[in-house]
Amino acid sequence: MQNYHFRLQVKWGDKKYDPRKNLLKDSGILYHSVGPLGAEYWRSWMMGQEFQIMEGHMGDYWSQVTSAIDIRAYLPEYIMNPVAHESQPFLPMGHDEEIQGFCLRSNNYENKPGEWNTLELICFENKILHIVNGHVVMVLQNSRYINDGESIPLDKGKIQLQSEATEVFYKDIAIRPLEKLPAEYTAYFEE
Repeated sequence: MQNYHFRLQVKWGDKKYDPRKNLLKDSGILYHSVGPLGAEYWRSWMMGQEFQIMEGHMGDYWSQVTSAIDIRAYLPEYIMNPVAHESQPFLPMGHDEEIQGFCLRSNNYENKPGEWNTLELICFENKILHIVNGHVVMVLQNSRYINDGESIPLDKGKIQLQSEATEVFYKDIAIRPLEKLPAEYTAYFEE
């Protein structure tokens, strides 16, 4: 899939399993997924980009396998992780980049436990937005992966719904193609 607006609703169940029994509930939307299943360290899903779904962390970014991307974010300092914010310049993150493949969302807009959350992923050409309950929490661009030292554009692929040893419920999953980036989001990519 390429150039689309993906939307779903998600809420947590009560059950947790090893190895997450004492950790936050965790899941994700893996997008622009390509290649074989089992490419990453869990040996479960394909290489791609991740829109994190985690308690208190809906909208974070995780690189999968050799993927990389540029995110509007504050530069990390010492042991701090980069934090997304629309006012910041785009920073390269992920495989073969100085900043490893994780970035915190700009703010926590997750609803109370037991309530449904609406997540949206907008991907148009090389521009991507992570949206949680109507709030843009991350602005990304230039999705790519590294193969034998060469950077290859990663702007299309499959969508995978992830669950990491946590009961999670999804509903109202919808996707529609885009012919252009919706006008209300173009300013996020202006320099």
